[in-house]
Amino acid sequence: MPSTDRVANVVLVDIEGTTTSISFVHDVLFPYAKNNVKKFLADGWESSSEIKQIVHTLRVPPTEVDVQIITGFVRYLIDKDLKVTPLKTLQGLIWQQGYETGELRGHVFDDVPGAFAAWRGAGLRIAVYSSGSVAAQKLIFKYSIAGDLLTHLSAHFDTHVGHKQETQSYVNIAKSLGEDPRNILFLTDIPGEAAAARAAGLQAIMLQRPGNAPLTDDQKSGQELIADFSSLHSLQLPE
Repeated sequence: MPSTDRVANVVLVDIEGTTTSISFVHDVLFPYAKNNVKKFLADGWESSSEIKQIVHTLRVPPTEVDVQIITGFVRYLIDKDLKVTPLKTLQGLIWQQGYETGELRGHVFDDVPGAFAAWRGAGLRIAVYSSGSVAAQKLIFKYSIAGDLLTHLSAHFDTHVGHKQETQSYVNIAKSLGEDPRNILFLTDIPGEAAAARAAGLQAIMLQRPGNAPLTDDQKSGQELIADFSSLHSLQLPE
């Protein structure tokens, strides 16, 4: 269990498997994007330069528009769950429509709202680092099943800052936050991410949420493991 006198200035949270169930991402968000990508592209192609730029960045020539081909390619990328930045941007735009119409509501675990409130009340900042786009991150928390939690969050990072298992990404985040890495606590469910964060000087704790992949003994070795955020309510600012 974490020490009761743990201190930090910033809590940096992952989303999938940390604040939010993996099943919500894979069983709700991904299918929604797959089912709606064709209509989204067809409806917005003529009016949105942003959509054309995303398609171009995905290496699909925008001058040779075939919505069916583009749709098939995007669905393939979603099925592979590739951490491709323009794909994440496109998914975020599709999900935005779903959240705004009420078809989607962001899942968060029951302990998340209380933890966010406790950390904010103690004067800590809360930031998010996820492979999902910044726009998609904001949607999950703004339209969450617990209400609007976006007001608790002060910074968002996605793969534009670097990939999540690369140490330099966490160096970049610390610089962007203007924080000593030692005063940032990163919460994640992925061993490689925790290791990369620690290599950059951050504190790191791993979550064992329901539905997360079981960890091998090697993956557990040297890790601090918790089941939820309840043991972290007493986080304090450094003196």
